Parts: sequence; C-alpha cells; structure tokens
Amino acid sequence: MNKNIGKNITYIIIIVLVGLLFYSFLAPKASQPKETSITEISQKVDKGEVEKITIKDNEITAKVKNDGELKAYKESGIGLNEYGITPQKVEIDVKNPNSGAIWTTLLTILLPIIVIGIFFFWILKSAQGANVKAMSFGKTSARVFGKGQTKTTFADVAGLKEAKEELHEIVEFLSNPTKFSQLGAEIPKGIVLFGPPGCGKTLMAKAVAGEAGVPFFSISASEFVEMFVGVGAARVRDLFEKAKRNAPSVIFIDELDAIGRQRGSGLGGSHDEREQTLNQILVEMDGFETNSRVIVLAATNRPDVLDPALLRPGRFDRRVILDLPDRKEREEILKIHARNKPLAKNANLEKIASATAGLSGADLKNIINEAAIFAARANDKQVGQKYLEESIEKVILGPARKSRVLSKKEKEIAAYHEAGHAIVGKMLPNCDPIHKVSVVSRGMALGYTWSLPEEDKHLYSKSKFQDEISQLLAGREAEKIVFNETTTGAENDLKKASDIARRMVTLYGMSDKIGPITLGERDELVFLGKELAEHKNYSEKIAAAIDDEVTSIIRSSQQKAHKVLTGKKAILKTIAEKLIKEEVIEGKTFEKFFS
Repeated sequence: MNKNIGKNITYIIIIVLVGLLFYSFLAPKASQPKETSITEISQKVDKGEVEKITIKDNEITAKVKNDGELKAYKESGIGLNEYGITPQKVEIDVKNPNSGAIWTTLLTILLPIIVIGIFFFWILKSAQGANVKAMSFGKTSARVFGKGQTKTTFADVAGLKEAKEELHEIVEFLSNPTKFSQLGAEIPKGIVLFGPPGCGKTLMAKAVAGEAGVPFFSISASEFVEMFVGVGAARVRDLFEKAKRNAPSVIFIDELDAIGRQRGSGLGGSHDEREQTLNQILVEMDGFETNSRVIVLAATNRPDVLDPALLRPGRFDRRVILDLPDRKEREEILKIHARNKPLAKNANLEKIASATAGLSGADLKNIINEAAIFAARANDKQVGQKYLEESIEKVILGPARKSRVLSKKEKEIAAYHEAGHAIVGKMLPNCDPIHKVSVVSRGMALGYTWSLPEEDKHLYSKSKFQDEISQLLAGREAEKIVFNETTTGAENDLKKASDIARRMVTLYGMSDKIGPITLGERDELVFLGKELAEHKNYSEKIAAAIDDEVTSIIRSSQQKAHKVLTGKKAILKTIAEKLIKEEVIEGKTFEKFFS
C-alpha cells in the first residue's frame, strides 16, 4: 500500500511540473510597450503627458496618460537628468534589474531538467524492479508460519483418532527428538494424507502447524509449476533450502497430485515442467544429500495417480488415511462447528448426525452455517432443530425452488411418482427407511423421496443393490400404472439405476453369468487433469454379455417394483392425494398409511 501511495505522489508531481512548463511557454503574454526614442519620452515629460517613469537597468518605460506605455533605452552610466528628465517633472521608479527575473529563469531552465530527471529515474526504477522480479522468479512462494501464528490444534479436529495418533508422533519428535534417537528410531521423512474431499486433510495440517511449535512452510503443489522450464525445480530447491536453514521444520504441500502424477503418463513426454519439478522433489526428499530434520507433509484425494517413487519408503514413509466420519464422529464435528452459535434447547445434534450419513466434515460445517443463516433470515435469536433439518435438505438436495409453479397435471404426476418411490422403499426389506416425501422442487428435481439409513454401512450386498434399483424405478412404474404412460421425470432415476447395475456386473462380480471378475481398466492418460480413455480388457462377446446382464438386472428390478405398486394401488392413490394437498409428508406420517 505504501508503494502505491509513493507511486501516486510521483505521478502527481510529474503532472504538476509538466503543467507549469507548458504554462510558462504557452501562457498569454502581457501587452508589450511601444519602443521609441528617449528624446520623444523627454519631450512628452516636458509637456506633462507622462505619469510615471520606470528604470530597470538601461531600459526606460514611460507610462503615458491615456496612451499606454513607451519603452526606450539609455546609455550606460548616464542619468536621466542628462536627457532633461528630473524627479521634479515626473515620478521616477528605479527597479532592481535582478528582481522578478530569478523565478522566470529558474522556471524556464531548471524545470525541464527536473522533469527529464524524474522521467529517467522512473524508467530506471521500473527496469530495476523488473530485474528483481526476474531474479526472484525461482524463489518459493510458500507461506511461513512461526510458533503461535496458527491457533488450530488437534482439539479442533473431531474424530480421526488414528490419524491424530500418527501425526502426534511427528509433533512429539520435533519437540523431543532424543526420546526417539536414544532407541535408534528415525522419524518418517514424509507423511501423505489420503482422503476424499472435505474430510479434513488441510485442517489436520493446520493442527500440526499449531501443535509443532516449529517453522511451518505451507504451499500448494500447483504453485511450483510455471510456463517456464526449470522454474518449478528451482522453487523446490529454494523451499527446501529455507526449510533446512530453519530446521527443525515442516513443509506442507497441498494437492500433491498436481505435480506428483506418475511420470510418463502425460501427453507432453518425459521432459515437461511438471516432471522436472517432481524429480527435484524426489531428490530433495531422499537423494545424495538429505536432511532428516525437515519433515514433509502432503495431502491429496487422488492417491491412485501418484508416482510410485514418491510413495516408496524413505520419501513418503507413512500413508495416513482420513475417511468420511461415522455417526459418532459426525456428532463431534457438529458440536465443534456449533460452539459459537446459539443453539435452541430442541436442537438435537445426535439426530442430525444420524441423518447425515456419508457427508464429510466440510458438509457438516456447511449444514451448521446454513442453519444459522435460516435462523437469521427468520429473525430468530437461536438455531432450532427445524433450521438444522432444513439445512440438511438444502446441502444434500439443493435449495427449495418455491417460485417454480407446476400445473395441476404435472403436480399430480410428480405426486404419484414420489409416492411410488416411497411405497417400494417401504415394502422392500433392504431399502433405507423413508424420512420425507415431497413435491416441492429442489435443485433440478420436481420432487424427492428422502431415505435415511439407520446406521452407517460399509458393505453392500447384491440384494441391497437390487432393492435400490427397484426403488429408483418405482417412480416410473407408478406413472405407468396410473397414467398408462411415462414422462421425462425418471431421467435421473434411470441413470442411477443403470450405473448401479453396470457396477454390479463389471466391478463387484455380482453376475452369475459373467462370474466373479472385474472388467475394464482406466488408462491414466492425463491432459489438463482429465482421463482420456477407459481400456477394455474384454472381448466384444463379453461386452454383449455385460449389456445383457445389465438389462436383465434392470428388468428384474422393474418387475419387482411393478408387483409391489400393483398390490398397494389404494395406498399409492391415498399418499399421492395427500402430497397434492399438503406437498410434504414426514416419515412418521408416512408410516401411518401402512398401519
């Protein structure tokens, strides 16, 4: 900010000086006196026509009554009395020949020099700044955090017990290295955090920075790579040199996959900038000359694409897995994010944790924040349970689009569609319990059926997938039973059902006809971060068999949904009519239809 102020002042000075220079040359001149002889002036003095005589050096200016001014020159060393002009006849004013000329001289001579000097100074300074910037192009842009600068600690990280234990050893080694060195133990040189987006990898790194009490260098992997060859490698060298000078220290590289992808897999050949940067990291971590007092911490959600040389022992020795939180951990995370928010007495975070299976810590933080926004929007002083539940729907399903007005026919179709989902989900044993059914538009959907699992699941059976497909197809089957035709409302349902059926056949080995085998391999040909191809490791005959099996699974699930809805046609009509009237049916109300 100070640099900008100084630059602005310089510009203002230059503009003012240039303006004065132009004014001195272009300003309108005062009317010049008429030149004549001193004899004529003497004659006019004798006649009493001159009011005043001004003498400046050898220049005589006479102010004539009603006739302007006359100017003449006299000889040096001769006074006016020699010409018959005396003070008794006219007023005589003698001026210093140097007065008034000094400023004009300075303005006309020095001003151009000053302006030219400032201009050249600005040019040289700009060139010097460009040279400094060019010389610092290979310097690292990592942010350095000292002791006490980061307030986040392990107490601010809920769950992730095993991950915190792994990283706590790193913190303990930095604060008390003799405890390990006495036993001949060597601390890992690198720790890489694996986990899906939003699970707390960067938060865990912040906690390490807050707990370690040593210089902490934080940088994103994408900040190494530039358009100029060799810049990334130079920045890596500079980063590790600074870390070694401040050892013991920690280097944190976020989104490691930006430069850590497997070498030789890109379209740019083996000599591109990214691979040179990766090679330099490999050498710095475990090359000919290494420093065990610098610990490298990295995070990525794409461990499958990292180069094997990066993950071998001696470089990233430890791989810490950060998974999505379970129910108990979700409750702890919600409590941490709700610490500074006034929760109402009816706010049940345990229930919210049960209703958010599969969500990450970042999603849970967003839920608490959205609930506070809803409370503020309603001018409420506390965050109640209704705001928390509404925020779950917004985060998972999207914001309610109350402005979207459906026609009577479309609303009826949507009601039967959602009622079909709900009834099949209720009747099939492997479907999750129904939490809410609605025909209020959220996101792109005209309505939704919200199912919530009773507990976290990590293993899924074949019958579970088949029942889920039946529930997805139930909306379309309800439309066919009631209206004897289908609409485009089942587009997303069909896509999800087809994806589940294909994964059952090609990934999970759940096809009796194909057998227990995984089919299809992804080629990691990466250009601008996207996969270009999926390699088929099977014949066209097997491909046709896969299509047949996927179709068979879909057909079988469709028949099951049709059978359930045909047997519950009266309940289907009752639920649909209630949806048309009230738009939303809660889980407890929905259960009463079957009692």
